[in-house]
Amino acid sequence: MMGFENQTSGSHLILLGLFPSSQKSLAFFFFICIIFVMTVTENIVMILLIHRDLRLHTPMYFLLSHLSFMDILHISNIVPKMIVDFLTGNRTISFTGCGFQVFLSLTLLGSECLLLAAMSYDRYVAICHPLHYPILMNEHISILMAGGSWLVGTINSTVHTAYILHFPICGSRAIDHFFCEIPAMLKLSCVDTSHYEGGVHVSGIIFLVIPFSMIFASYVQVLLTVLQMKSTKAQKKSFSTCFFHMIVVMMYYGPFIFTYMRPKSYHTPGQDKFLAIFYTILTPTLNPIIYSFRNKDVLAAMKTMIESNFLPKR
Repeated sequence: MMGFENQTSGSHLILLGLFPSSQKSLAFFFFICIIFVMTVTENIVMILLIHRDLRLHTPMYFLLSHLSFMDILHISNIVPKMIVDFLTGNRTISFTGCGFQVFLSLTLLGSECLLLAAMSYDRYVAICHPLHYPILMNEHISILMAGGSWLVGTINSTVHTAYILHFPICGSRAIDHFFCEIPAMLKLSCVDTSHYEGGVHVSGIIFLVIPFSMIFASYVQVLLTVLQMKSTKAQKKSFSTCFFHMIVVMMYYGPFIFTYMRPKSYHTPGQDKFLAIFYTILTPTLNPIIYSFRNKDVLAAMKTMIESNFLPKR
């Protein structure tokens, strides 16, 4: 039996996409376009603010700048191809392009899972152990956390991409998804992939279950500390922050876990595409709003940047 690459050399796969070929999907198409522009703009602004304003040169914002960079790359890896396919009607993708999309998507998804856990640790130390914050969470540690997230995510992605691209395919080369994602690609294979699926579940535990458990535990500790505060205003602010953070975390990890921790036989194309929208399109849009733009330091930095660059000097 020929390998995946040899069997299909010189040919393409087909992405069936998110939009059916009908006028009804036009409004949803424009919505996705607006979301894409918003996401890229928000995250670029966030990176510029963190880079330029000294008030934001802290471990927390350093990690947030990496989160913004990941979100830009992730949505840019998927949505532009969706837009081009919809406009041209050509839904084909080369094996090289599909392999690159799998690799970059897995790298960013895995790295972001670890980075979000690192960010929750930062908040836990800042609120529960403020006096030890300079020791437990300093510039050196934040660099190690960010670099470690990228490195481990890249190694994991390299292994999975190499495996998935060498599975032979049978019959149809149509991937019923809007991007090249492992669960959808496994359905094209004509060999038993159960051992590989076991590897996917192990990665799911490392990159999804463990980080999510750490995030949940850290926010429980934060809330318990907040309850001991005497200031009602501080309590309300902390509760609000924790609530919105956990909403975004659940929107990201929940669908992600549900997609990657289930056996192949339980997957349906419509369900997988719906769930993927959350961790590939929606959360990159919400992250800068929830984690950054609601923060008074970020708003002050934005005001300073606008005044210094766009308003006439007196």
